[in-house]
Amino acid sequence: MDAQWKVALSDIDFGAEEEAAVAAVIRSKWLTMGERTAEFEREFAAMCGARHAVAVNNCTAALHLALLAAGVQPGDEVIVPSLTFVATANAVLYCGAVPVFGDVVGAARLHLDPDDVERKITSRTRAIVPVHYAGYACDMDAFRSISASHGVKLVEDAAHAPGARWKTQQVGSIGDLTCFSFFSNKNLSTGEGGMITTNDDAMAGHLRLNRSHGMTTLTLDRHKGHAFTYDVVSAGYNYRLTELQSALGLVQLRKLERNNAKRRALVDAYWQRLGGRQDLTLPFAGDSASSACHIFPVVLPDGIERERMQNGMKAAGIQTSIHYPLVHRFTNFRGRFSSDVPRSEAIAPRLLTLPLHPLMEVADVAYVCDHVESHLNQVAVAQGSAAGTNS
Repeated sequence: MDAQWKVALSDIDFGAEEEAAVAAVIRSKWLTMGERTAEFEREFAAMCGARHAVAVNNCTAALHLALLAAGVQPGDEVIVPSLTFVATANAVLYCGAVPVFGDVVGAARLHLDPDDVERKITSRTRAIVPVHYAGYACDMDAFRSISASHGVKLVEDAAHAPGARWKTQQVGSIGDLTCFSFFSNKNLSTGEGGMITTNDDAMAGHLRLNRSHGMTTLTLDRHKGHAFTYDVVSAGYNYRLTELQSALGLVQLRKLERNNAKRRALVDAYWQRLGGRQDLTLPFAGDSASSACHIFPVVLPDGIERERMQNGMKAAGIQTSIHYPLVHRFTNFRGRFSSDVPRSEAIAPRLLTLPLHPLMEVADVAYVCDHVESHLNQVAVAQGSAAGTNS
């Protein structure tokens, strides 16, 4: 963690167990995808309640392979939120398909709106990609119904949501395919890395084949003498995960439930402190029990200078961020694709992400909230003074 931050935006629970796991891989001298990766896949699938888990080198690769396995082809349409990390939409472009941007439900629930998705489905729609934003599961009953009635695939972006649930079902066992991220700031971190889960045997075979150049046998198979050669049956990709990352992933997976519980307790502390403010919207308030609680976003009041607030928080040693700038407004997307998302447009400029990670304490939440409230109170006083002057 950078010394300038009294409370960092994110941090990871790494220690002696991770060091020992990586050292064991180095001593083994087998660094590419092998037995630890297979073990990581088995344990992750079990955690999600899915038949298959396929490890890849990052979540962007996971999304790309998942969309290909879902049958997305050039010219197809895929409905995605604009309020997401750009990888969700980039993966659609990798397939030669067209991202169609859907709106969010509202400030209190920053998820892709099923009703808006229903309106935007056309004969060219091949898949829907709801994002489990901040670690909270989308309305999967609604999305499964839409998927079934229109014959389109449901590919979940669960980069924020390992360990989250929708009602009684674990995220990773609900849609046709689910994609997870193990990036450095994620709940389960391997630095880089990703996973795709599915209950479909054929899709799982497609994923495994295409993550490694479309080759019919793996390097490990040949190393062990199980095969001597291979065929290449598709134009696959080099999306393999290393044994080093898988070793980290196994340790992190065993910490996931505990650390998600810590995150939930911190989120509850935030809600308890800030929940009474009328000038601040707290998305997903009261819904932490089934969430992975990856980030803590707030929606600021209209008219506030977000960057000025962030600078004030920075001066107090508090790191903040924005999740996310709207994808359709980036240069590479602007004006090229359907982007009728008025609620997202209204909310995105007011989004601010406050610190949340399992190494924080409740006292850190109190410190952050002190400065959030101080800034909002100053703005309220200034606006009141201005209104009195102009009356």
